[in-house]
Amino acid sequence: MAKKKQQEKRLRIMLVKSPIGYTQRQKDTVRSLGLNKLNQVVEQPDAPHIRGMLAKVEHLVSVEEVE
Repeated sequence: MAKKKQQEKRLRIMLVKSPIGYTQRQKDTVRSLGLNKLNQVVEQPDAPHIRGMLAKVEHLVSVEEVE
Protein backbone atom coordinates (compact mmCIF):
# COMPACT_ATOMS: atom_id res chain seq x y z
CA MET A 1 0.00 0.00 0.00
CA ALA A 2 1.54 3.19 -1.14
CA LYS A 3 0.56 6.28 0.76
CA LYS A 4 0.01 9.45 -1.18
CA LYS A 5 2.97 11.72 -0.60
CA GLN A 6 2.02 15.08 0.82
CA GLN A 7 3.13 18.19 -1.01
CA GLU A 8 6.35 19.38 0.61
CA LYS A 9 6.68 23.04 1.37
CA ARG A 10 9.59 24.71 -0.30
CA LEU A 11 11.33 28.02 0.17
CA ARG A 12 12.27 30.29 -2.72
CA ILE A 13 15.38 32.16 -1.66
CA MET A 14 16.89 35.13 -3.51
CA LEU A 15 20.20 36.84 -2.79
CA VAL A 16 19.36 40.55 -2.69
CA LYS A 17 22.50 41.97 -1.08
CA SER A 18 26.14 41.10 -1.62
CA PRO A 19 27.93 39.28 1.21
CA ILE A 20 31.09 41.32 0.50
CA GLY A 21 32.07 43.13 3.67
CA TYR A 22 30.45 40.56 5.96
CA THR A 23 32.10 37.79 7.93
CA GLN A 24 33.47 34.68 6.23
CA ARG A 25 30.94 32.65 8.19
CA GLN A 26 28.05 34.55 6.59
CA LYS A 27 29.63 34.21 3.15
CA ASP A 28 29.90 30.45 3.69
CA THR A 29 26.27 30.27 4.79
CA VAL A 30 25.09 32.06 1.65
CA ARG A 31 27.22 29.73 -0.45
CA SER A 32 25.87 26.62 1.32
CA LEU A 33 22.32 27.74 0.51
CA GLY A 34 23.32 27.46 -3.16
CA LEU A 35 23.56 31.18 -3.87
CA ASN A 36 26.51 32.48 -5.89
CA LYS A 37 25.36 35.63 -7.68
CA LEU A 38 23.22 38.61 -6.84
CA ASN A 39 19.51 38.17 -7.65
CA GLN A 40 20.00 34.42 -8.06
CA VAL A 41 17.00 32.36 -6.96
CA VAL A 42 17.13 28.84 -5.53
CA GLU A 43 14.50 26.59 -4.03
CA GLN A 44 15.26 24.64 -0.87
CA PRO A 45 13.07 22.34 1.23
CA ASP A 46 11.43 23.92 4.25
CA ALA A 47 13.53 22.24 6.93
CA PRO A 48 14.81 23.40 10.33
CA HIS A 49 18.45 23.52 9.25
CA ILE A 50 17.60 25.68 6.23
CA ARG A 51 15.51 28.01 8.43
CA GLY A 52 18.47 28.33 10.80
CA MET A 53 20.81 29.31 7.99
CA LEU A 54 18.29 31.86 6.74
CA ALA A 55 18.03 33.40 10.20
CA LYS A 56 21.78 34.06 10.15
CA VAL A 57 21.74 35.84 6.78
CA GLU A 58 18.24 37.34 6.75
CA HIS A 59 19.70 40.77 5.94
CA LEU A 60 21.15 39.41 2.68
CA VAL A 61 18.28 37.31 1.30
CA SER A 62 14.56 37.44 0.63
CA VAL A 63 12.46 34.36 1.26
CA GLU A 64 9.01 33.26 0.17
CA GLU A 65 7.17 30.00 0.72
CA VAL A 66 5.96 28.02 -2.29
CA GLU A 67 4.03 24.78 -2.49
